[in-house]
Amino acid sequence: MIEQQLKLPGGQTIPYQLDLRLRKTIGLKITANGLVVHAPKRISATQLQQVLLQKAAWIQQKLALRETNQVAPMQWQDGEPLLFMGQDIVLTLQHHATNKAVVLQGNQLLLRSPQVDQPAFVARKVLQWYAQQALPDFKRRVELVAAQMGEKITSVALSNAKSRWGSCNSRKQIRLNWRLIQAPPHIIQYVVCHEMAHLMEMNHSARFYAVQESLFPNHVQAEKELRALSPILHRMA
Repeated sequence: MIEQQLKLPGGQTIPYQLDLRLRKTIGLKITANGLVVHAPKRISATQLQQVLLQKAAWIQQKLALRETNQVAPMQWQDGEPLLFMGQDIVLTLQHHATNKAVVLQGNQLLLRSPQVDQPAFVARKVLQWYAQQALPDFKRRVELVAAQMGEKITSVALSNAKSRWGSCNSRKQIRLNWRLIQAPPHIIQYVVCHEMAHLMEMNHSARFYAVQESLFPNHVQAEKELRALSPILHRMA
């Protein structure tokens, strides 16, 4: 990703991230971190600027909407609301003489430690717990879909990407964003199926969507749900 600035006629600027790829068209996406532009590798700066200026009103509208939908950042304190597998849970912090493993008890994610008054420590322990839950869940889902497709996966790993939920490459390596473990199971399954469909089509062509349809028929609705849920999932840095 390349950090860029779109200069508007009125003098304002809109920061964006430029992702140059082997593609023929320009794609715009509003993420939790702002505007992301996917563009062909050989596009000229002038041509890109012209296209973005034509879309400036749409970009400003979507960015404004994103601002109104912003959620409060994580405070990493006792009573902080969290999500796990689509369920509301609460972060519970208790002082203890020694560090204890983070455990989910009912709807409470319990952390006992002498350092519960240190937000950075709490954040690290809680994020580690989420990652520990995410990887085996994601691996199981990938293996089941791979068996359904008659495919073999080289590896499944976690991603910390800010603007992508997953990726699949020609070496049959799948990466999935650990933040997805906060989402309802059907949303996780949708992303898994989306990435697995890329094993058959490394693009977003009609053939790709046909494969995705066969793996997850309700993908259009799931994509809308994930887009709406995205700001909440990205509360965790």
